[in-house]
Amino acid sequence: MSERPRERALVLTSGGVDSSTLLALKVEQLGAEDVFALCVFYGQRHRRELDSARAIARHYGVEQRFCDLSGIFSDSDCSLLEHSSEQVPRESYAEQLEKTDGAPVSTYVPFRNGLFLSAAAAEALSLRCTEVCYGAHHDDWAGNAYPDCSAAFVDAMGAAIEEGTGGQLHLEAPFVRWSKADIVREGLRLGVPYELTWSCYNGGDRPCGTCGTCIDRARAFAACGVADPLLESTAEDEEV
Repeated sequence: MSERPRERALVLTSGGVDSSTLLALKVEQLGAEDVFALCVFYGQRHRRELDSARAIARHYGVEQRFCDLSGIFSDSDCSLLEHSSEQVPRESYAEQLEKTDGAPVSTYVPFRNGLFLSAAAAEALSLRCTEVCYGAHHDDWAGNAYPDCSAAFVDAMGAAIEEGTGGQLHLEAPFVRWSKADIVREGLRLGVPYELTWSCYNGGDRPCGTCGTCIDRARAFAACGVADPLLESTAEDEEV
């Protein structure tokens, strides 16, 4: 009888609330020695989120890997990309969706998460991991804002990863039916250092507060009845 492989996880990390919470959860479950963090550069407007991903990985003592997939998006004019002529919308996702007639929002990077998960699966196999972990949640796919965050997408990619790796690897997306507030609540239980994370699409020294992801983040912390520590630390810096 063959021995069951040791559980090891590779977590896709962006430096934001969702992936940082997922990384903390996997470290709690498996221990830092059996968790890897994969951070992807895809040509985004700023590197601030990459700095946050590094800080979070250091905090949890996990081995971190990096991948550059920016060339694949060189022909896209998605507003999140540094070469784009489009501006990042300064309104909520719900307000943006009212103008798209059912299409994804302008910050949707073409099939980005499908590409990320494929790259992560290849890296995970090389590291002898048993699972790839992805922090998609309900608020991102509600209304088709980001279709590559939906439960249907996760199920399809999970089946593809399992089939394509001969059953050696499976996809974990425990937050796919959660709200962002649910994730923050779990992160508070885990003691996630949210002051190290970054969500704003615009980079800079402090969050803009007006892009879709800033709005979602603020609402999530408010729903949990706590202040966002990133905003608290920013306010303290301004007072100095």
